[in-house]
Amino acid sequence: MSSTTRHLALTAVPAALLVALLPPLTADAVPGRPAGPSLSWAPCEEAAGVDPRQQCATLRVPMDHADPGGERISLALSRIPAEDDRARRGALFLIPGGPGGSSLNDPSGRGQKLPQEVRDQYDLIGFAPRGLAPSTSVGCGLEHADLAQTKLRPWPAPDGSVDANMATAERMAQACVRNGGELIRHLSTRNNARDLDRVRAALGERRISAWGVSYGTYVGAVYSQMFPHRTDRIVLDSNDDPDPARVARAWLAGHEQGVEDVFPRFAAWASAPGNHDRVARTAAEVRPRFLWLAARLDREPIPWPGANPAELNGNVLRQTMLDSLYRPSRYPTLAKLMRAAERGTVPPAPATPPESVLQNVTAVGAGTLCNDVAWPRSAALYAKGVVESRATYPLTAGMPRNAMLCAAWPYPPRETPVRITDRGPSTLLLVQNERDVATPLSGALKLREAFGRRAVMVTVNSTGHDAYLADGNECGDRTVSRFLSTGERPRRDVYCR
Repeated sequence: MSSTTRHLALTAVPAALLVALLPPLTADAVPGRPAGPSLSWAPCEEAAGVDPRQQCATLRVPMDHADPGGERISLALSRIPAEDDRARRGALFLIPGGPGGSSLNDPSGRGQKLPQEVRDQYDLIGFAPRGLAPSTSVGCGLEHADLAQTKLRPWPAPDGSVDANMATAERMAQACVRNGGELIRHLSTRNNARDLDRVRAALGERRISAWGVSYGTYVGAVYSQMFPHRTDRIVLDSNDDPDPARVARAWLAGHEQGVEDVFPRFAAWASAPGNHDRVARTAAEVRPRFLWLAARLDREPIPWPGANPAELNGNVLRQTMLDSLYRPSRYPTLAKLMRAAERGTVPPAPATPPESVLQNVTAVGAGTLCNDVAWPRSAALYAKGVVESRATYPLTAGMPRNAMLCAAWPYPPRETPVRITDRGPSTLLLVQNERDVATPLSGALKLREAFGRRAVMVTVNSTGHDAYLADGNECGDRTVSRFLSTGERPRRDVYCR
């Protein structure tokens, strides 16, 4: 759970959310490319890190795909054209995580990490999904305190009570009802997939390839199930459990195992001799030290001016732990906070995106997660799950089985969740780190099983969230790049040491 949960509260909001688009001015007419009759590409407004080759456009799509003649909303799109017209194969969609993430600047960002032979063949396509600025945007108008990550992720009270979580869920859900308008009722993964097919048609492409990351793997899987013969080469990276009975509840629950998979790596790093942020002399001491410190902060929070909430309590430490395990480069954040808290101090308050951005990202996440599947409304059920979780997985303190705002969502899902099956062409390659706190291997294996013969999976002996072109694993990167550039896929699942 980009993070967003990973899906509601992202630890870093993509810069693409802040990029405005120029109005479409000129039609693109590059020889050898589909005309894209619905799109007019123009230079994007200047922004840090945007490749000057990146172009922007806007596509109008139905707000309600069941009423194609009704109200329309805008999708903001971007692309960097294939670098060799003679080798061009088609369009590679860069599907972001979240929900609440954007890939609008990804053609200039992660797209440029792709090897030359891939960039030669594909137009790299980015987009801001429905509801996310600068596409037609949505907001819930939440109270400032409810934008704290410890509210967006449902951490229970120190004694395990979920009463405050249920009250928060009701308050936040009602704010979304008041302020989210009609659009928030039409945010869903099915509609995200339909939007992608509208973009495909507007580009003039018969089929699309894609590289989906995190929540983007679920979007890619749903697209491949709903439009199987519109798929070319689909890479799903850091994969979500597709359980149709739970959907995002399964993603949230996966954090239990994800933390257990990754925390030993943090413990080894945090106890290494010579580490300036060392928190213990041995790896075995790190876990009990963390648990002791979290319990102490439950009892005796430390004021933290400028933070949200304005104190360092046990759940803030636990949330920092979860965020810091996303990739090894973040380990120092957790270690420094632990060391400061032991001294009774705090570091400077962490930087956060503008509140308007957080409001938008949170509303997109809420609408999508809550509209995909009905969540239980029983406080007793969540309380029971928290007790069970805390007993077995003390590091996450029951959060993964607790009630988030979907427990009070007033709108029933308009459609049933998509069931991923083995029916359709064999066009999918899954790539997965062995140790991933947000999308653990245990959940990825369930997506692999659901796809059956349609997919092959590459498991990489690496730690962190995001696998392809992220961890320097030459075997995994080579296997995925070969598939994108040639279509060649391993005959069976692969483990890359």
